[in-house]
Amino acid sequence: MEIEERKLIQNFLAGDDSAFELLLKKYLKPVYNFLFRLVGDWSALDDLTQTTFIKAWKNLRQFDMSKNFKVWIFAIAKNTAYDHLKKKKTLPFAFFENDEGHNKLEEITDEKILPDEILERKNISAEVEKKLKEIPENYRIILLMRYKDDLTLTEISEILGVPYNTIKSQHIRALQKLKEELLENK
Repeated sequence: MEIEERKLIQNFLAGDDSAFELLLKKYLKPVYNFLFRLVGDWSALDDLTQTTFIKAWKNLRQFDMSKNFKVWIFAIAKNTAYDHLKKKKTLPFAFFENDEGHNKLEEITDEKILPDEILERKNISAEVEKKLKEIPENYRIILLMRYKDDLTLTEISEILGVPYNTIKSQHIRALQKLKEELLENK
């Protein structure tokens, strides 16, 4: 855990409520995005994000300071999302779409890129997005957590509560499956 986070937690536990606000500001957007990728439901995101941080706020006194705060907050978010999905009994995954259904993959900002290169990149991104939806859910979640949330395999292991070696092998299988899907129509 970063020294800054440890200090903020200690300050909060000592009675400084503004310290928790700083933790919230740091993790609000990443947790919000993570929850969206899990539930794909814009209408539920605000409530799920709020519930995640309320749970963190209520349980921060039980947080083990030797652990990674980022992993802890993402695990709370994952459990909150899964509880929500169990209640809904559906599992929608609209990873790269906004509320109008348009692709929200990162915009290409390099002005030196030629228009045909931009088109090619968009076509590749669209193809990867499409194929991601076709691979098994457990593989998809691992790939998104690794490459969209920039989590390490160790952090993913802790968040999902799955042994590291299992995550490592599933990550390799997920990449292989995605590659197979992408090469299938070539």
